[in-house]
Amino acid sequence: MLIKDTNKEFPKDFLWGSASAAYQVEGAWDEDGKGRSVWDEFVRIPGKTFKATTGDKAVDHYHRFEEDVALMKEMGLKTYRFSIAWTRIFPNGKGEVNEEGIAFYDRLINELINNDITPMITVFHWDLPQALQDEYNGWESRKIVDDFVNYASMLFSRFGDRVKHWIILNEQNVFTSHGWLMGMHPPGKVQDMKMFYQVNHHAFMAHAKSVLALKALWPDALVGSSFAFGPAYAKSEKPEDAMAKMDYDDLQSYYWMDVYAYGRYPRAALAQLKSMNVAPHFEAGDEEILKLAAQNIDFMGVNYYQTTVAEYNPVDGVGMSNKVNTTGKKGTSEVQGMPGLYKNPKNEFLKTTDWDWTIDPEGLRFACRDITSRYDLPIVISENGLGAFDHLENGKVHDPYRIEYLKAHLIELKKAIDEGCRVLAYCTWSFTDLLSWLNGYQKRYGFVFVDREEDEESGTLNRIPKDSFYWYQYTIKTNGAELEE
Repeated sequence: MLIKDTNKEFPKDFLWGSASAAYQVEGAWDEDGKGRSVWDEFVRIPGKTFKATTGDKAVDHYHRFEEDVALMKEMGLKTYRFSIAWTRIFPNGKGEVNEEGIAFYDRLINELINNDITPMITVFHWDLPQALQDEYNGWESRKIVDDFVNYASMLFSRFGDRVKHWIILNEQNVFTSHGWLMGMHPPGKVQDMKMFYQVNHHAFMAHAKSVLALKALWPDALVGSSFAFGPAYAKSEKPEDAMAKMDYDDLQSYYWMDVYAYGRYPRAALAQLKSMNVAPHFEAGDEEILKLAAQNIDFMGVNYYQTTVAEYNPVDGVGMSNKVNTTGKKGTSEVQGMPGLYKNPKNEFLKTTDWDWTIDPEGLRFACRDITSRYDLPIVISENGLGAFDHLENGKVHDPYRIEYLKAHLIELKKAIDEGCRVLAYCTWSFTDLLSWLNGYQKRYGFVFVDREEDEESGTLNRIPKDSFYWYQYTIKTNGAELEE
């Protein structure tokens, strides 16, 4: 569409933000009563992370949050999305509350509010308590649902008086596929497809019951979950490629978003899973709970980084692989797929990052249009950013490639808004540099450079704003009005 809009600014109440996750920034992994998470254990398995990096210290946000919030204030951030570490609240996943953990997040929330920054909380960003993994295999057991809702309800009751923006689950599709199909995240299982879908059903139930628990306490709160959305383009005009895209959409995108928004699985996807004998088991009342929760969703959270290509994949074609690029050496990823349905070859028309992620600003607009058309829900862009090799030179970090990346995505996001998409917030990933899970600390995303090396002991951890920091500061100040100038 060619919408002519003379208003170059974003909506007046638009939340310009940035984001992080507890395990990736906090550090203080065993301080003040915190229990161990599955990630605290997983990173200690040889070969699991780049150069055996851990989040033990991360970028020490736990001790430096006031300094970080001061930088957010200087930048002009309107919102900061962060996650809470389950094991700081319940060291054993349930039972006695750790008041020191509550106190830390109270201080962080109050510091944000005192600096006119809206706190946006993610309830779960992958750091499951190890105690629950040990007791009943965590997400594999239906028991996780009640323990999760108990944890989430504690957050709602303690922080809901000040926090009105809640994201229940972060990238459910990623932590489940990496954990039960690719073996790259805890618990490190490979091709356990039946459990993968059952785990997802447990996560959907935890999400749904938490949504209802939040609305019972705080009806005016805004809630959703964040989905890692990588829209697909059909490889060619061949009908089999168009059908491959449809299969990909149902099994890799709508499978999650339909449950959040409609409270039901896509029919074609469920038929496929039943034919493979891997469909999830429902308990009595699950369908009703999922549908009721969907009626209480306020937005669709979207973590957007890249698009993909869908091409027909023969029955003897490629499957899922755990050979992904975690080193930053271009061209080391392998094509993934589902035999008999689709595969995802490289898009020859798009550039990629050093980690082989396609760079596709227009895909963000595509994602927003798709969500608006299919669900008619407001959207929170809860992550969007560029991981790159940044270098400190003479006390400064010049990152024009990040500015170019974010600027291009924001221009497309504004077009989506002009076309009728209701976008409430845009949170970059990330505010400071952080631990990039499997990729270590060399893959940097932040506006703020953190002086630390792969080695746990080296680096001052000093904060140094990059050029992109000042660009985003000006973009916020002008409400995006000069992006295309």
